[in-house]
Amino acid sequence: MKADKVKITKLLKTARGQIDGLLKMVEEDRYCIDISNQLLATGAIIKKVNHDVIQAHLGECVKDAFEKGNEEEKIEEIIKLLDKLSK
Repeated sequence: MKADKVKITKLLKTARGQIDGLLKMVEEDRYCIDISNQLLATGAIIKKVNHDVIQAHLGECVKDAFEKGNEEEKIEEIIKLLDKLSK
């Protein structure tokens, strides 16, 4: 992985902590809107991590593949990823 591992790890640990908090909120039968807001915050972190990973992939792996003439495989990967993101 070419993304900043320290940054990604910190964000994922934060998301994990938020998920643990969400489980506790559900177990405690907390207010629905509070749970929903926490879900949105957790999702935003996951989205940020995915953005950073994809950006690093494009900036390093895809760029390298184009320089070496292996771009077709990387293009197919990106198309499949865009299909997933658009659903």
